[in-house]
Amino acid sequence: MVLLGKKKVIDFAKKHADSKKSIEALVLEIESADWKTPQDITAHYPKASIIGNDNVVFNICGNKYRVWLKITYQNGIAIIIKIGTHKEYDKWEIK
Repeated sequence: MVLLGKKKVIDFAKKHADSKKSIEALVLEIESADWKTPQDITAHYPKASIIGNDNVVFNICGNKYRVWLKITYQNGIAIIIKIGTHKEYDKWEIK
């Protein structure tokens, strides 16, 4: 996948140092992935939340933080929409 919006996770990791390794691992996994359907994601990440056909939320750092991606499967593009704490996630309006 081509991953767009990496600056968001870099900035987040600067504020939340405990997230850095988890974020780096997730970025590497996304960039090496070849997801064609939401089921491809849940086969490898059963706790990922699929919302609609193109939104995915990953839990990182033991569910302390969330990363929201919008994915265009046919083009192989994943965009980081938001990253935040569990409390911030409760306010996100994912459609």
